[in-house]
Amino acid sequence: MIHFTDRGLLIDQRELTARLMEKGLSWPAAERKAALFAQAVTTPLNPAARQRHVGVAAIFVPGRIEVLGKHTDYAGGRSMVAAAERGFCLIVWPRHDDRVTLTDAACGESVAFKMDAELVPRSGHWSNYPMTVARRIARNFPRARRGADIALASDLPSAAGMSSSSAMIVALFFALADANQLLRYPSLRELFAEPQNLAGYLACIENGQSFGSLEGDRGVGTFGGSEDHTAILCAKPNQISQFAYCPVEFEQTIPVPDGHTFAIGVSGVVAEKTGAALERYNRVSRLASAIAELWRRQTGLDHPHLADALGSYPYAPEQLKKILGTVRHEEFAPAELLGRLEHFMIESGEIIPKAARALIEGNLARFGRLVDRSQQNAERLLGNQVPETIYLAAAARRNGAVAASAFGAGFGGSVWAMVEAAAADAFLTAWADAYRREFPQHAASSTFFLTGAGPAAFRVC
Repeated sequence: MIHFTDRGLLIDQRELTARLMEKGLSWPAAERKAALFAQAVTTPLNPAARQRHVGVAAIFVPGRIEVLGKHTDYAGGRSMVAAAERGFCLIVWPRHDDRVTLTDAACGESVAFKMDAELVPRSGHWSNYPMTVARRIARNFPRARRGADIALASDLPSAAGMSSSSAMIVALFFALADANQLLRYPSLRELFAEPQNLAGYLACIENGQSFGSLEGDRGVGTFGGSEDHTAILCAKPNQISQFAYCPVEFEQTIPVPDGHTFAIGVSGVVAEKTGAALERYNRVSRLASAIAELWRRQTGLDHPHLADALGSYPYAPEQLKKILGTVRHEEFAPAELLGRLEHFMIESGEIIPKAARALIEGNLARFGRLVDRSQQNAERLLGNQVPETIYLAAAARRNGAVAASAFGAGFGGSVWAMVEAAAADAFLTAWADAYRREFPQHAASSTFFLTGAGPAAFRVC
């Protein structure tokens, strides 16, 4: 599979493909990942790295599909998620010093930094994510000072709503934790025995919050939750998983309907969490925080999240609506707050439980109608859709998709469609052609592909 020679590492792609299929990837996806690992192995690095065989690791980290649960996780709501079969393939060579080098095999671009508690990440650059991980590890685990040479290759579209940024954070944590053997410490093995606990910690690396006794630090600038990290670490092949958040709690898994798969349409409208896009994303998050803040201020109760307030007693939803309609907030108008509350209550409290039941019962028509409602509410109440994602969802349904919805942070990004596997190739072609006719300016940057519900992140060897 991966062999050590005097020239460095060599990969037997046939053996590796079989190994990846054992982990839950479909044959086409496994074959593509084996090629990406081979690309990562041949990435130019410090020549000394190629002679280091002890502790070398190969790691796969997928992106995620948010089936339902738009902007619910950080408010304590629930979501339905699956792992995509696209993601990051990493080869990690542990070093004997504190230096970290990270090289993108596709373009050859590299960044280098140290495992340093005072490291200053580069805001606005993709290296912000790996540097934030290294800084947080160094702060939370003072003995973790061993660096690594890391080569990565990816087929996950970036800034497309498929959580490439969170996948990067998970990937770098795994690489540096592996180099420092962090998860062999008995205390950390116990703390992260359940993968959803590790997902919660990795979300705190991203948003800067503390996790239990592991003190918070600067994050990457997004006020997000742990849905992405949970999907990446806890997903199961051929399953849609449902979780509640704050803290992460597993609720159920639901098989992807027999004979169906996911089609992904990447709009070509960048959903990058930087600059103005970051502010739009964070505004949606701040609305949920503002509602919880007004609740605490007016009731004297200490519920930290919106879901906690709504579930505190039977009449809490009506009381909260009354508060939002009469009490003024410093930043947001009453109509904005009431719309954000309505979206959260419908998405987390109504649509997701009903959609899960429809899938379990095999009622795909009802599932599709519920997903349509979720998409319409994102357009009407969240206001995080753009013409391109609105069109993609509607066009997918017109072309025969069982269900279709935009997903991720919004303001660009991607749409998923659930389609019959036997007709998936024809659907994908028709969907892509229709979109590119409607939005020719995105013909070059849009991407369309099929993916099954894949496995969570794993160490290949």
